[in-house]
Amino acid sequence: MTSAVGPRGPRIYNLFPLLAGPIHDWQRHLPRIAQMGFNWIYVNPFHFPGFSGSLYAVKDYYRLNPMLRGNAYEADDVLLKNFIDSAAKYGLSVMMDLVLNHTSKDAELTHQHPEFYARDEKGELQSPYAIDPANAENVTVWGDLAEIDFTPRPELDGFVRYFQDVVKHYVKLGVRGFRCDAAYKVPADIWLGVNHAAHAINPDVLFFAETLGCREDEVEALRPARFDFLFNSAKWWDFKSPWLLDQYNRFRGIAPSVAFPESHDTPRFRQELADRGVTSAKAVEQQYKALYLFTATFSTGVMMPMGFEYGFKSPLHVVETRPEHWEDPQFDISDFIWRTNQMRALVPTLNREGPQYQVWSPTGVTGLLRKDAEGSDWSLAVVNPEPKGSWQMAGDGSDPLARIAMRGHEVTPGGRCGPGTGEDGLTAKAGEIRVFTGDGPTD
Repeated sequence: MTSAVGPRGPRIYNLFPLLAGPIHDWQRHLPRIAQMGFNWIYVNPFHFPGFSGSLYAVKDYYRLNPMLRGNAYEADDVLLKNFIDSAAKYGLSVMMDLVLNHTSKDAELTHQHPEFYARDEKGELQSPYAIDPANAENVTVWGDLAEIDFTPRPELDGFVRYFQDVVKHYVKLGVRGFRCDAAYKVPADIWLGVNHAAHAINPDVLFFAETLGCREDEVEALRPARFDFLFNSAKWWDFKSPWLLDQYNRFRGIAPSVAFPESHDTPRFRQELADRGVTSAKAVEQQYKALYLFTATFSTGVMMPMGFEYGFKSPLHVVETRPEHWEDPQFDISDFIWRTNQMRALVPTLNREGPQYQVWSPTGVTGLLRKDAEGSDWSLAVVNPEPKGSWQMAGDGSDPLARIAMRGHEVTPGGRCGPGTGEDGLTAKAGEIRVFTGDGPTD
């Protein structure tokens, strides 16, 4: 069986291993993931963790987390390859996390290669930390982690060789992609050396840079690493501020990007809605559909975490989450996600990054106009971000947003397909997103 939707831009389902349970149980999710039109599965670190139990505190990169083995008798590599091969039968490529910036403090590497690590003034392993930009006295230290020393020196050659062997090992098992955790904290030449090793085994392997929360110059510094994709911050946009489109148009020259409605690093969207006072089942489901549609149309890639399709409320915790935290679905928008992913696969501009502009209607409704960098195709997402109020945009040519939509046809999932608007113009209901596509001038 293969996915009903062809390849093109990455449509990524994040299978969170601590929620999914032992690796044998991962396979039962494959049919429904494929039926939602995804073509990638991203799995957070499945390696043997250090004393904290955090997925991102890796102790041994070649061993499977004991909690994910369950009662299996097969070797770790056999278990992983069986899952990867099963995913491939459903048209799904597997992406794994690649954590290079740090290891657990009790990692095997701290003994095998102590020269890889940063040290404090006492010569002890140094933990990574973050300083609150609003309050310099508020410092977060990750005491279970040991930071790598990336100061230019001969010892780094051995570090690169070690992780070249790691990626080659997993590419040989069938892994097709790597999400590079905190990519901006690792020098571009290190990434480039690791990437080359993977591509020597399989030239089609993709590297996704996690760059959220870093400065723009830190993203620019990754340009020589030749990443295939970056992750963007579309989730946090207010549909008004210029920063998101500024970043999009600046960074698309480095690599196309991936948007997401929530992740293992964020609260669940349902909790965010509850904090805003949105609790009606119908309103919550509508907001979920709108958020997924927006993130699915903003950039070349989209990623959705396990449970979003059901409105799960408990966050994905890298230490504490367990299979028993699987919740009763609040709703099931799997069919809407399939329709959205199908639309994504079929609209040319949604599968390659081109210039994108914001177009405003006098009514206050906004639109994101995305153009093909090499052709005349375009797509337009019409967004009414307000929680109340429907607006009618004039169809006489005076409203720039309606004027563009009228030149294309609507492809909104679950909506009508055909002419974009009628003679009376274009309607945008509260919280609604409508998607149009066309070929030709938009001015």
